[in-house]
Amino acid sequence: MEHESFEDAEVARLMNETFINIKVDREERPDLDSVYMTICQMMTGSGGWPLTILMTPDKRPFFAGTYFPKESRFGRIGMLDLIPRVHELWRSKQQDVLQSAEKAVEALQRVEAQAPGEALDLSIIAQAYKELSESFDEENGGFGGAPKFPTPHKLTFLLRYYARTGDERGLQMTNKTLQAMRLGGIFDQIGFGFHRYSTDAHWLLPHFEKMLYDQALLAIAYTEAYQATLNHEYKQTAREVLDYVLRDLTSPEGGFYSAEDADSEGEEGRFYLWSEEEIRKLLHPDQADLISKVFGISPDGNFLDEATHQKSGSNILHLKADWADVASELDLPEDALRRELEHARQKLFESREMRIHPHKDDKILTDWNGLVIAALAKAASAFAEPRYAIAAERAMSLILKTLQTPDAKLLHRFRDGEAAIPGFLDDYAFLIWGLLELYEATFQVGQLETAIRLNEILLENFWDDDSGGFFVSSKQHEELLVRKKEIYDGAVPSGNSVAMLNLIRLGRITSNSEFEERAARIGRAFSLMISRYASAHTQLLTALDFALGPSLEVVIVGEPEARDTRAMLQAIHNQFIPNKIVLFVPSRQPNEMASIATFIKNFKSANEKATAYVCQNYACQMPTTDPAQMLAQIHSLKDRT
Repeated sequence: MEHESFEDAEVARLMNETFINIKVDREERPDLDSVYMTICQMMTGSGGWPLTILMTPDKRPFFAGTYFPKESRFGRIGMLDLIPRVHELWRSKQQDVLQSAEKAVEALQRVEAQAPGEALDLSIIAQAYKELSESFDEENGGFGGAPKFPTPHKLTFLLRYYARTGDERGLQMTNKTLQAMRLGGIFDQIGFGFHRYSTDAHWLLPHFEKMLYDQALLAIAYTEAYQATLNHEYKQTAREVLDYVLRDLTSPEGGFYSAEDADSEGEEGRFYLWSEEEIRKLLHPDQADLISKVFGISPDGNFLDEATHQKSGSNILHLKADWADVASELDLPEDALRRELEHARQKLFESREMRIHPHKDDKILTDWNGLVIAALAKAASAFAEPRYAIAAERAMSLILKTLQTPDAKLLHRFRDGEAAIPGFLDDYAFLIWGLLELYEATFQVGQLETAIRLNEILLENFWDDDSGGFFVSSKQHEELLVRKKEIYDGAVPSGNSVAMLNLIRLGRITSNSEFEERAARIGRAFSLMISRYASAHTQLLTALDFALGPSLEVVIVGEPEARDTRAMLQAIHNQFIPNKIVLFVPSRQPNEMASIATFIKNFKSANEKATAYVCQNYACQMPTTDPAQMLAQIHSLKDRT
């Protein structure tokens, strides 16, 4: 729409004669996007981006839509016809327009005034599982048909459902989807990282944009799947995704950029596509033959051009089967196949680096950086990979240094040396998530102290005292038509869902029951909406799964760098035990941690060895210095229903 309409001289003239034109970056102003997207859905029955809103000077909308071409075609009105009609309507029937705008605002306010419902219980978790099972694509993995989005929080929910119930189908759906995405064209087989979504049901032809939040959430999903299954492919995929982020989306200061465009040289996907001829010029004939077989290369191309419905001549690299099956088909040892493909991949990557790269969106957003910090910290723990923790700490340091005001409130965006826009709910919720994961990777008490302080600011400035839940914007933000609350877990989980889990974890750490009561109120605030479509709220149900238990408190007392301490901690991190908190108490400085978690004040190491206390609702098993005994206690308690 930007290229077709906004940059067209004739359209621009009409727009400037008729409107005051305001272009909003929805990533910078999610509060505006939330309000006016709801308006669009109410007026038209659907939504999407680009979002087009026409409003009166006092910001009351009277017309909404999404994409408008320059000229009308196939029943869709174009800008050259739309603008004169709106101009005439405003001139001749302005009072009707104003009344229509007033009704739209009243309808919006009614939508936002939904009363709280009943407390959520295990039945809603079972309902979400049933909905996901019914919409699961048995052949290709994922949910529903094309276009197909990753939605990794659905998969992490299914892992928890499997852990709770032992239902193998939950694990099977997760495995099928994670494997299909990693094999497909939605994954960049040469440079790593995931594209935004697949335009087809087979994960082959992606929309080639790469979003930072997708990398973070998918890295978390693959890391947790590795913990649950010990499938090496999941570990490798998580590492490749994070290595892509550290290589291509990291600023010199250590923060993380927002995205890479789909287009380069005016063509979507050009940077990522290959002709067979290009591959044969770059590689030894034997390597080229191998790459062609493994990655589905065809002389005519391996996908259809959308305009002509003919083979495009270009290829999207994708694996037709998993590594073991490919090795068997080619009669090669799997490790030899991997070595050969890695050698060829490096050659292709080095050649591709010489191409004109897609544009990089170099905004550093607090909320999305919080997600990456959480992903890096979780991977650092699960894979015993210190460099991920170092990168997470560096990013956190940048955020707290440059995107905090003197009174400790967060700002939303940093770019070109400027930090701006007061922080939104997602900024606080996602950064607290990152801090909690980072604490469990590094056990620096300062991470917990910062999380608690930001949580206090969040409660003070965003909480809805009347109905419960958090508003998108704080008391200090400009006044919009309504103060929105969001709960839908879409491409990114909602701030309320993430904040609910944060509150439960912080409540267990600090023994503060008020935090857990606030978490319960979030569930009640949105329970009517959730009950209508439970599987659209899987991140919130992940929080509910923790709240309903069984959950654990695991405390390790020991010397931070001692071998037995590391062995004890790694034994926990290797396991998929999602509903737990892990605290570490340095045996020579116990008081610092005890000031936050008062229930641990009498915990001591036994015989100067690393000692584990495994507790449930603060009732603890006998302390042990044996990692195997600690794990036995953990599994005994978590299996209680």
